[in-house]
Amino acid sequence: MVLIYFFLIIYVLAMLFILLYSFAQAHLLFHFLNFRKKIKKPESSEWNELPMVTVQLPIFNEKYVVERLIDAVAEFQYPSEKLEIQILDDSTDETSSLIRNHITQYPKVNFQYIHRINRVGFKSGALREGLEKAKGDFIAIFDADFVPDPYFILKTIGHFKNEKIGMVQSRWTHLNENYSLFTRLQAFALDAHFMVEQMGRNAQNVFINFNGTGGIWRKSCIVDAGNWQDDTLTEDLDLSYRAQQKGWEFIYRPDIESPAELPPVMSAIKSQQFRWTKGGAECAVKHLRNVLSLPFSFRKKFHASAHLLNAVIFIAILVVSITSIPVWWAFYLGLIPPMYFNLASVFFVGFVIIALVYFFANLSLVQFTWKAVLRFMWELPLFLSVSMGLAVHNTQAVWEGLSGKKSPFIRTPKYNLQAKDSWTKNVYNQVKVPISTYFESLLALLFIFMSIISVFTGNYEMLVFHLMLAAGYSVVSVASYKSYKSGKSLNN
Repeated sequence: MVLIYFFLIIYVLAMLFILLYSFAQAHLLFHFLNFRKKIKKPESSEWNELPMVTVQLPIFNEKYVVERLIDAVAEFQYPSEKLEIQILDDSTDETSSLIRNHITQYPKVNFQYIHRINRVGFKSGALREGLEKAKGDFIAIFDADFVPDPYFILKTIGHFKNEKIGMVQSRWTHLNENYSLFTRLQAFALDAHFMVEQMGRNAQNVFINFNGTGGIWRKSCIVDAGNWQDDTLTEDLDLSYRAQQKGWEFIYRPDIESPAELPPVMSAIKSQQFRWTKGGAECAVKHLRNVLSLPFSFRKKFHASAHLLNAVIFIAILVVSITSIPVWWAFYLGLIPPMYFNLASVFFVGFVIIALVYFFANLSLVQFTWKAVLRFMWELPLFLSVSMGLAVHNTQAVWEGLSGKKSPFIRTPKYNLQAKDSWTKNVYNQVKVPISTYFESLLALLFIFMSIISVFTGNYEMLVFHLMLAAGYSVVSVASYKSYKSGKSLNN
């Protein structure tokens, strides 16, 4: 009996964390709804003399997309004498020759090609080395899979007339949103971040983050905050918190779109998720104590805590899913009074809040059409199921980040696929099946079994939850096996 109550307490604590996280999301949603029409545009974008701008393009083995990127940045509408474009190339394959050949097509564009023999510091090391040579007072950064707006610099540079502004971030949009079910679900998630979370945080002047690309920095802000550092896997989040702790202000512009590619295959999704979740946990270890000790308002500290610890939600989901089994069994045997289960229904509020966040984030982009509402009705449960199915993989990443275990920066493969193109020919695909995938398969079978038992015994209290877990772990594990086994080579 003691063991049963132990599992119940762990279950309740994990659900409580999810509920508290949802309250932070609700507060962001409130500010998003109040301020979404009050975008922070510069009071004046007119300069007596436009400043020098450096565009940095960090590249590592990107032969499928690098020429598209070069074509896009060559179209920047900015005085050529005030613009330099650094190609920070760490490539070890034919990407380097593709770059050198392609930039010759633009003799009037000031391309600066910088090729490193080693990858010290990975992306942050390349950005740091490029910054030392940059002539610009402002630094715009775009990853290889982006297709920047030609007017991006002109739309953002006006904000920097305010000397307090250190960075301006644009909103990511999606080049291949409709390529597959997985790209659509990723767009579903990212739109919530870039609409509700970024707008909600910026509207109330709490900590926001540079998203690693699609933004422009004041060079002196980067230097003042300690430059790019490579002790976390999310150098963008790390620098964002260091800069804002020193008093720099950030601007988020959801009306400026920066189109990018979404990973179309589970192995690539997992590599991206691992880097984001582990890096977020590393930044929590690095910054949370300092943020809480500095004289910031309670609101700033509350949202910084939710922001830096948001990846811990995957640990909570995994704990809730595992402990739900003995808790269900105890209810079935009558070892726990039914009243406890009725009281636990309060946690359902958290899931309602999360559903509302995704509802307003996604449908506000398409003017709340009935077609979009109907699509949302099936996308939300599928998205939640797949997100829960990633809990094992992401829990490993978060735990490594919190415990200080180091791992190399593994970038996400890029594809540049058209509607009917196959991803299997990409030479950057990963082929080694991680051990977490086998655990996902076991959990899929376990929750299928639990769902069947619930039906046969007539105990339906957790049936929907267990069905979602069964579906999520099944989809993630099957898609993982398929993506790793279909890969051609490992080239990271």
